Amino acid sequence: MKTIAIIQARQSSTRLPGKALMDLAGKPVIAHVVAAAQAIPGIDRAVVATTDQPADDALAAWCTAHGVPCHRGSEEDVLDRFLLAARAEQADIIIRLTGDCPLLDPWVAGSVVALRAARKLDYASNIAPATWPDGLDCEVFTRAALEAAAAEANRPMEREHVTPFLRDNRHRFRQECVIAPLPGLQAERWTLDEDKDFEFLSAVLARLPAKATPPSWMEVWAVLEANPDLRDINRKIVRNAGFAKTLRAEKAPAWRGAKVSGELLKRAEKVIPLGSQTFSKSHIQYPAGAPMFLTHGQGGRVWDVDGNCYVDLVSGLLPVVLGYQDPDVDQAIRSQLNNGISLSLATELETELAERLVEIIPCAEAVRFGKNGTDATSAAIRLARAFTGRDRVIACGYHGWQDWYIGATVRNKGVPGAVRELTHMAPYGDLDALQALFKAHPGEIAALIMEPMNAVEPAPGYLQQVKDIVHAHGALLVFDEVITGFRYALGGAQALFGVTPDLASFGKAMGNGMPISAVVGRADILHEMENIFFSGTFGGETLSLAASIAVIDKMKSQPVIERLWQMGDLLATETEALAAKHGLSDVVSMVGKAPWKIFAFKPHPQARVEAMKTLFSYHVMQNGVLLLASHNLCFAHTEDDLGVVLRAYDTAFGRLAEELATGKLEERLPCKAVEPIFKVR
Repeated sequence: MKTIAIIQARQSSTRLPGKALMDLAGKPVIAHVVAAAQAIPGIDRAVVATTDQPADDALAAWCTAHGVPCHRGSEEDVLDRFLLAARAEQADIIIRLTGDCPLLDPWVAGSVVALRAARKLDYASNIAPATWPDGLDCEVFTRAALEAAAAEANRPMEREHVTPFLRDNRHRFRQECVIAPLPGLQAERWTLDEDKDFEFLSAVLARLPAKATPPSWMEVWAVLEANPDLRDINRKIVRNAGFAKTLRAEKAPAWRGAKVSGELLKRAEKVIPLGSQTFSKSHIQYPAGAPMFLTHGQGGRVWDVDGNCYVDLVSGLLPVVLGYQDPDVDQAIRSQLNNGISLSLATELETELAERLVEIIPCAEAVRFGKNGTDATSAAIRLARAFTGRDRVIACGYHGWQDWYIGATVRNKGVPGAVRELTHMAPYGDLDALQALFKAHPGEIAALIMEPMNAVEPAPGYLQQVKDIVHAHGALLVFDEVITGFRYALGGAQALFGVTPDLASFGKAMGNGMPISAVVGRADILHEMENIFFSGTFGGETLSLAASIAVIDKMKSQPVIERLWQMGDLLATETEALAAKHGLSDVVSMVGKAPWKIFAFKPHPQARVEAMKTLFSYHVMQNGVLLLASHNLCFAHTEDDLGVVLRAYDTAFGRLAEELATGKLEERLPCKAVEPIFKVR
């Protein structure tokens, strides 16, 4: 197996022209990179791949003068340039390096080479996720993978940046990543793209000990730890700005279909009812042809098994509040993984997280943990019944799948009639209906459990009036904050609206995707946990606890909630402006609070709501956005992400207006209309 390091370099850099041959610490930048590449363990040869443009004649001449093979090709189609070099060198394994990384560590690159070989991968890197300093980037892949990418990649950014096709198609190309040993290294910038980078690198190299071999990342780190002010030189430069610029210019990539998703769905349905573990993630909630299987997420985007990329406005059904692969949460999980996942006794993490919840949630005096929202709501109801000695409950909103709640909905199959009769539904905002239920069952109602807000803004004083009514009848008030918690405010809707319930359930965003929930509330009520039975093997599972602690700490130190409000308001305003542009203001609007805006489709003389929503979702999905019925934003969503969303909405609203004008929208639908599982809000 012949392993070749191909160094991608050119002189016509937009941000720093001529950088490859700039004198850095006494020799050209490219010389630093070549020396590091040649020192990578397991390498057979290091070559340079530059362009065939006159601007790179000097770079080619340097290579010739120093005995470094140089292959020249297209300036724009860098993927083709790599393939040309790989074929010329008869390479079996390719190491992709870039000429703007003069501090490249041969040991780090060698670790990526070793990982690929040991695991027999198609692609290995230290950038997915990025945990190393910007400037130590290394990707290793097989010649077969490169050939496939060169033959099939058709997006401009895939041709310019060589490996996105491989990274995006994880169902097809087996891949893994070398993770940095220290947290926070990804924030370091050791690359060369701008003048400030050159100033930084010159200062670092001047402080490194003189030796014949390339410096290790640990030596560079030691210099920066001794001289932390050096980091300020180029701290403000954004990582991967060139890649982001290419994506921005691309607008909407062509959708590659969902062929593999369809095949996997057929396979899954043979062994899994609906082919999914969750109703809202199954094919019955998406238009036919939509992606049914994802491979990975990064920031505010996800990729499906067919290699399509989407801005994700589902966010795992709201748990992903910080973004996929959030570095702080992932680091907390990795650190805890070294200590164990589910231990035989409790860990201090349980107390640490409980203390944080008591600090930030107004009603929390004591805490118990579960794994999902239904655990927390059901525990709250059992506590209320035990504390009051009553059996009946009133529900207002959606509260999970357990018998006590779901038995009162149309999805009550399998729930005994005696159980169904104990739960009564109350409409949100209707105090008279609430009073009537209490009067119809005097002294029998243990609690009212309600979402303090979903689509409808509570009228002034409404939540306090609800609390007064509930307490006047000797019952408990339970807020279901599974959605509103860690989204409306760090302490939930109760903190936002200033009304404190007796008990509350939290979940979803609490762990940024890790399975964890909590029932919190008055200590005297939570004391009943010693008498009722609410106990599960995984209640103290440590990875989720560590993740939740990291979520809370990040939300306290960074403007997470503020950004959700800001982006949510901007996206909702622009969405309604686009609906107006296409004459659809009477059909589509946004309701709810900015951090969780919900689409409200209104009946139209020519089409059912379900048909309109299906058509809209169909075209949004094909234009690069994964959407259910709401804006489930996360902290990692960027302005560029919102741009993709709004362009998709513009297209989808246009198609919706066109089809409504025909008067035959439903019969012209490209797929069957998606019907709701059952109506909650």
